[in-house]
Formats: sequence, C-alpha cells, structure tokens
Amino acid sequence: MAGAKNHDYHILPPDIWPLAGAASGVTFTTGMVLFMHDLPGHWLVLGLGIAGLIATFFSWFSNIVKEAQAGDHTPVVQLHLRYGMILFIASEVMFFVGWFWAWFNFALFPSELAEVIGGQFPPKAIEAVMDPFALPLLNTLILLCSGTTVTWAHHCLIHGDRDGVKKGLWLTILLGLLFTSIQAYEYIHAPFPFGENTYGSAFYMATGFHGFHVIVGTIFLIVCLRRTYLGHFTPKQHFGFEAAAWYWHFVDVVWLFLFVVVYVWGGWGAQYH
Repeated sequence: MAGAKNHDYHILPPDIWPLAGAASGVTFTTGMVLFMHDLPGHWLVLGLGIAGLIATFFSWFSNIVKEAQAGDHTPVVQLHLRYGMILFIASEVMFFVGWFWAWFNFALFPSELAEVIGGQFPPKAIEAVMDPFALPLLNTLILLCSGTTVTWAHHCLIHGDRDGVKKGLWLTILLGLLFTSIQAYEYIHAPFPFGENTYGSAFYMATGFHGFHVIVGTIFLIVCLRRTYLGHFTPKQHFGFEAAAWYWHFVDVVWLFLFVVVYVWGGWGAQYH
C-alpha cells in the first residue's frame, strides 16, 4: 500500500518551530549584547527574544507530547530519545567542567594573578566567605532528599502506582523550590559581591548557573506532574518522566561537587560569614 508505514521510525512533518527557535536565539543574544553595552532598544530586542524562545519551547515540546500520545514514540524512537538526552547531559557536564576549571585555576595558581587577587585565594579583598556548614549544607541535604523522592516516584511509575508518582513528584518539586528560595536568601546576604574579583565572579557563575538548572529541572518536573494527572505515563512508556529524573540527578551530582570544591575546599582557611 502506497504511503503505508513499514518501519519503527517516526518521520517528522515540516515544522516552523526549529526556524522560529533559531531566530529567537539570535534575537535573544543580540538583545543581551545591546543590554551589556546599554544601547538603545535593548529591552525591546531582549524581550522579543525571550518571548520567542518561550513560545518555541512551549509549542515544540507540546508537539513532542502529542507525538508520544499518538503512539509515534515506538521503542526504537524512545531509544534514540534516550541517546539524545544522554548527549545533552554530557554537554551540560562539559559546561560545568569549564567553571570548575576556572575555579581550580584561580585557587591553585594565585601567584599568576598576583596583581588581581594579591597572590592568594580567596583574594585579600574577600573579608569573609560563605559558611559551608550552614545554608549550603542544608541545601545539600535538601537536594539529596529530592533525589530520593524523584527515584521513589519513578519506582512507583514502573509498578503502576500513580498515586505514589504524584506524591513523589510533589515532594521533589517542593524541595526544588525550597532549594531555590534558600539560595536566593544566601545571595542576598552574601558577604561579597559579583564581579569585583575572581573569587566572586567564579563563585556566582558556578553556583548561579547551577541554580538556573535547578529552576529548569523544577519546571521539567512540574510538566511531568501535570502529565501524570492527565494519565500520559504508563509503566512501559514514560520517557518524558525518565528524562526529567535523569536531569534532576545530574543537578544533584553537580551540586555535590560544588559544595565540596567551592564551598568547603575553596573557602578553606578564610573567615566564615
């Protein structure tokens, strides 16, 4: 029969959203450049870029959900989606490797930046650093607990316990929001600003980008919770949930490295705030 599907792959129809996403990305980065140089019109360009990206994310991901519900995500397609998620997380790992590399370079070779940081790390300008065994330790425990609750939700999903999935996701989302709130409080009361020296810049870029990933992961889990209430996931087909759980565990592991390297080791010997 002409046009009949005789394979396990999903051939995507033509779609406007890849082009719209690319255009929105260019608009957003252009707006950021204009903003950094305080040029006229930067808020308009930046706003258009952000609005375009949000529309692209919402519409494109909605199409993927519709494909899954239509049965287009065959076992072969799900396998390739998993490969894609693995590669995405690998790229995120390398993103954070860059920040850790910068941190270790500043910390292990302070003499190379003697004029900037006084030949020591933390720099002389840093009068006090975050106490790692106060709020950072609390946030570490919160993220570890959230990793446990999302694993519980995944286990319930595999065994068909939909009520357990909802409870596990609710707990994970609340713990993620609590982590973000505590980190915002920590930033507000931080004893050093962003941008004045290498310590402050590296600290806020590394921990701040992790905080952004926590927010993205929380949104990811909220979408999964909504789809759970709609009955989208089954014990055999739940890649959307699986991808969110992988991402959340990645966020947990990165935080453990940040806690040890940035908070504990990076501020060793300095006065705590």
